[in-house]
Amino acid sequence: MLSQPQTEAKPKTEPGRAVPESTNPAACGLLRLLLVITYDAIIVVAILMIAGAIALLLPFSNPSAGKDLAYTLYLLLFWFLYLAWCWRHNGMTLGMRAWKVRLLNQLGKDPYQPPRWWQCGLRFIGAFLSLLPAGLGYGWMWFDREQRSWHDLFSQTRLVHMQAARRPEISGTAVSDTAPEEIDRSHAE
Repeated sequence: MLSQPQTEAKPKTEPGRAVPESTNPAACGLLRLLLVITYDAIIVVAILMIAGAIALLLPFSNPSAGKDLAYTLYLLLFWFLYLAWCWRHNGMTLGMRAWKVRLLNQLGKDPYQPPRWWQCGLRFIGAFLSLLPAGLGYGWMWFDREQRSWHDLFSQTRLVHMQAARRPEISGTAVSDTAPEEIDRSHAE
């Protein structure tokens, strides 16, 4: 009786996971995420200043964030629309683009499909909830195997670091930065 050689089982994909982990891009670490947040905060402040200028033309009773509920919700709407529009159109805000971070959707077969509006909403609200208990939702990234924060888990999305592409290879050697005039052409004759 011949025994069949046993092959190593391929990793199973969990429901909702688009690709096996071995082909997933590297997870975005906490430090990189904090840098993205810092970069995006500058952009969000500028957007909120523009929204505030527009609000001067609107009939808010007391246009002061935190004191006027309608005005506060108005500013949060502008903030959310910036993030959600970026996430839905190219998976990256400007800060994410600068730090090579992309938002992946863990709901379909294609992780590069844009997140749905409800996922963007859960992610936005979940980010505030992650901050409340002394940033525990962000600290969770240290314990999660895939370095996901609470709002990643709530919204079924994931931040990944899109590492720089490697240099193309030509017949086994990397393409060099040598200028064409510096290349030895003695063997071409």
